[in-house]
Amino acid sequence: MGKGITFDTGGLSLKPAASMVGMKDDMCGAAVVLAVLRAAAQLELPVGVTAYLCISDNMPSGRATRPGDVLRMLDGTTVEVLNTDAEGRLVLADGLVAASREQPDLIVDVATLTGAIITALGTRLTGVMGADDAVAAYLDAAERAGEPSWRLPLPEYMEDELDSPIADLVNAKIGDPAAGSLFAGLFLQRFVGRASDADDAPRIPWVHLDIAGSGWHKGGAYGFTEKGATGASVRALIELLRGQA
Repeated sequence: MGKGITFDTGGLSLKPAASMVGMKDDMCGAAVVLAVLRAAAQLELPVGVTAYLCISDNMPSGRATRPGDVLRMLDGTTVEVLNTDAEGRLVLADGLVAASREQPDLIVDVATLTGAIITALGTRLTGVMGADDAVAAYLDAAERAGEPSWRLPLPEYMEDELDSPIADLVNAKIGDPAAGSLFAGLFLQRFVGRASDADDAPRIPWVHLDIAGSGWHKGGAYGFTEKGATGASVRALIELLRGQA
């Protein structure tokens, strides 16, 4: 069975005042990961599965993160916070580092990460990014499960946009809405570890699922999807586990 599969999620982010409106769906990534873990156990799938729920409470206080702050991540990477509302990728990054230390066969993260994914793909398609073979396996599983998904690139030419003059990375682009989902994916990719301790080892196979659009349905029911939380990617991830097993 190898070292198994790790699921990682941006988790629950509680936000203050007016920005709480509409945030009930901000924990859909955590809900999906927990649902997949429970289903895999109940189905007794012969594959090792570990889940990390990266849960944070984003509230104002004397210790709140401010624009311009520099955070040190779990692996020592420093991140300049340009947008405090791009907090999900910060907690998710630490989860990816923790998951990578176990050197699993595959890492999958699930998060309602960017509003930009809704602009790109609407509200029914899940955005998929990551390593070629791992993404292909997920898309095959999603097709079998009947879950609409679409692959997006992680273009190397955008890597320079992550650079900070005072830290290793920035967590967001300011004043530039172009390809916000791809920027977030590139940010997360930096925290996916190596498959072994060798300096030249490849990165652990990784799939990033942005369900900001597909995780919550505001309209009338269609197919087996009702109004509200959709459980987007749960069925596809179970199919993926069956294939890995």
